[in-house]
Amino acid sequence: MLELKDYIKGIEKGDISILARAITLCESQKKEHQELAIKLLSKLKTKNHALVLGISGTPGVGKSTFIEAFGLELIGLNKKVAVLAVDPTSEVTGGSILGDKTRMNELSTKAFIRPSPSGKTLGGVANKTREAIQLCEAFGFDIILVETVGVGQSEAQVSKLVDIFMLLMQPGAGDDLQAIKRGILELADYLIVNKADGELLSKAKLTKTQLEGSLEILRHKKMPIQLVSALKKEGIKELANNILGMKNDFATKRAEQRAAWLSEVIDELMIRELIGNENYLLRKEKLMQELINNKKSLEDIGNEMKKGLSYGS
Repeated sequence: MLELKDYIKGIEKGDISILARAITLCESQKKEHQELAIKLLSKLKTKNHALVLGISGTPGVGKSTFIEAFGLELIGLNKKVAVLAVDPTSEVTGGSILGDKTRMNELSTKAFIRPSPSGKTLGGVANKTREAIQLCEAFGFDIILVETVGVGQSEAQVSKLVDIFMLLMQPGAGDDLQAIKRGILELADYLIVNKADGELLSKAKLTKTQLEGSLEILRHKKMPIQLVSALKKEGIKELANNILGMKNDFATKRAEQRAAWLSEVIDELMIRELIGNENYLLRKEKLMQELINNKKSLEDIGNEMKKGLSYGS
């Protein structure tokens, strides 16, 4: 196991293998690894503030094809790119495919691509995506692309991690806006209609028009909507220039995100300590038996917990 100084030195020197191991360290559930990860994150200095872009979309929208085309365009603009891709974890086996590198052949030779399992985390992002972003930023990447699992009720979690949230849609999606959670559209910063080529071009243009009309009802502010063809690399250059030219108050947004992250870290540490406490485990078992035997109700237990958390009790 590497020591703290080894991780710091490796990341500062630009050792990509050390970066990968540092992300693995953060993802580990072992207590000693988590303690070391917290020390590492607190010691690292950010070389430059990267632009963090969240990329989401319904299954089949072509996220991997889009990310490869978009990532290569950014690299062509002399940007150092990292891709944090999240693969869904099987509820049965606990495993995930982690096949993003095979779906982005050309990009994988020019950018850092890190697939991570989503685990049991809601929101389409991995449990330690925030920490991975911080490590990549300290490493010196200019652009960090965060690909999420897909659009769902909790997908808005990605908006708490990124500077700009990009939502990919398919031609014809304007007919099915009800299938997309309203909250996702309200949080998105940029809408992209992919597969705008060939026979789908006219349908893509119609979708863009429908989205513009729908967004006037759903949102109080306008949002960029752009047609692209990731497969034919059409509209990608314009999109890259538009994204890089966006002027948002990232400093304020990041301060809010960091406060939320610190709160989550503290909660996680406290829960881990609680679960490992022998008195807690014994008390939990006793309460479970009382519930099973109908000696106490959930309301009774809730009231006991409230009393226990009150000061001076």
